[in-house]
Amino acid sequence: MGFSSDIIRSVKKSLLSTTFYALVGVFLVIMCMFFVPPVTEFIQGPIFLLPFIIFSLLGATLLFLVTKSKIKGKRRKLLILTGVSAVGFFIGILLHNFLYALAVVSGHIVILKYLFEFLHVAFFIVAVVVCPLGFAIGVISTIVILIKKRK
Repeated sequence: MGFSSDIIRSVKKSLLSTTFYALVGVFLVIMCMFFVPPVTEFIQGPIFLLPFIIFSLLGATLLFLVTKSKIKGKRRKLLILTGVSAVGFFIGILLHNFLYALAVVSGHIVILKYLFEFLHVAFFIVAVVVCPLGFAIGVISTIVILIKKRK
C-alpha cells in the first residue's frame, strides 16, 4: 500500500510541475505574440485565440492540482495566485468584450450605458494589468521558493 501511494504522490507532483512549467511556456508564447513581429505574423486568424485558451485551461488545471495536493504555506498560495491569474486573464477578456457589446446595444438607456462602460473598462484593466502582474508575481516567487528549497 505504501509503494502505490508513493507512486501516485510522485505522479501528482510531476504533473503539477509539468503543468506549472507548461503554463509559463504558453505565457511566453503569448508575450511573443504581442512583442515579436515574426511570431505575430505567424499566429494570425482563428489560431490567435488558441494560446489564450490553452493558457486558461492550464491555469484551471493548476488550480485543480494545487487544491488536491498537500502543498502548504506560501508555495500553495503563490501557485493558486498563478492559476487564478491565468484563468482570470481569459475571463476578463471575455467579460470586457461582452460588456462593451452591451454598452453599445444599450446606448439609448443612459444609466445602463455608463454602467456597462464602467464595467467593461474595469474588466479590461483586470485582464491586461492585474492578471499578468499577479501571474508574474506568482511564477517568479514560486521559482525563487523552489530554488531556495533545492539549496
